[in-house]
Amino acid sequence: MLVFVTGSTGLLGGNLCRALIERGHQVRGLARSSSKAARLLPAEVEVVEGDLADPGAFASGLSDCQAVVHCAAFFREYFQPGDHAAQLQRYNVEASLQLLKAAQERGIPHFVQVSSSGTIGPNGNEDAPPSHLSQSNLYFRSKLECDRRLAVQSQQTRLTTVLPGWMWGPGDAAPTAAGQLVMDFLQGKLPAVPPGGTSLVDARDVASGIVQLLENPPVQNRYILGGRKTSLRQIVDGLAVCTGKPAPRWNIPFWVAYLVAWGSENWARWSGKPTAMTREGVRTLKDFHTVDSSRAQRDLGVRFRPLEETLRDTVDWLNGKTEPLGKRPKTPDFS
Repeated sequence: MLVFVTGSTGLLGGNLCRALIERGHQVRGLARSSSKAARLLPAEVEVVEGDLADPGAFASGLSDCQAVVHCAAFFREYFQPGDHAAQLQRYNVEASLQLLKAAQERGIPHFVQVSSSGTIGPNGNEDAPPSHLSQSNLYFRSKLECDRRLAVQSQQTRLTTVLPGWMWGPGDAAPTAAGQLVMDFLQGKLPAVPPGGTSLVDARDVASGIVQLLENPPVQNRYILGGRKTSLRQIVDGLAVCTGKPAPRWNIPFWVAYLVAWGSENWARWSGKPTAMTREGVRTLKDFHTVDSSRAQRDLGVRFRPLEETLRDTVDWLNGKTEPLGKRPKTPDFS
């Protein structure tokens, strides 16, 4: 089939494009810059240049597609200092509704919305009520609002919502907070480990699940692809095993991590540089939010690879030891 993928140069979007091509499908990938996409994506991907906030400008690229997978979101920017409420509403809610409308006008039968497991209550499944995080965390709140409004607007379109956990893996060119954490570890910038954790999933496993529900009509309309419950300490210790670098010995309490994040945010505002540690991120991980992915495992045959494999492949990708999945961040080779 011909599949339109938004966020095609992101961690999930890039891995999904590759998974679809490997299965013999055609892909059109939305990207803000065609030259950037040409560097990041396989040559088989037909790049459609456009800004998610203006679906009308790229809607012609939806023609003849059999499915849309909406991976793009205002995400990384939210976990930086500043007030991002307007951008969250514009990109994560209004633009998503406009995209669905454009797909409906062209008769596309299947629309896959990539949401977030952060909208699900603790340890819950797809039918659980929203989490408290979806009220305190503006990103999760925007996803929850989008999911609700898309369901109302979907009408004759088959709408399937995918709710991933914290995604990791090779191809994290941005990088996201996950990729930045790996880089900080490699560069010795992680003196201690903050508390908490969440459901962690390899982006390649999320991509595989999406391909499965595109190829086979899904039994349900919502699937959590959360992976496994993982603490930050497990992540750091796993990085130590796969790199041979020592893990930080000390665990720091929440209040210390929160104060460090506060200082990091102020430094970011003063210097104009991004920060890898924010108060919102510390609060979110402290809750150790986990979810139940058994429906996806049962209906889609999804299997979650071991944490060690995800961490090893991420490090190898950052060090240039695997097939390029996009432009890598600048990271010293610690092999």
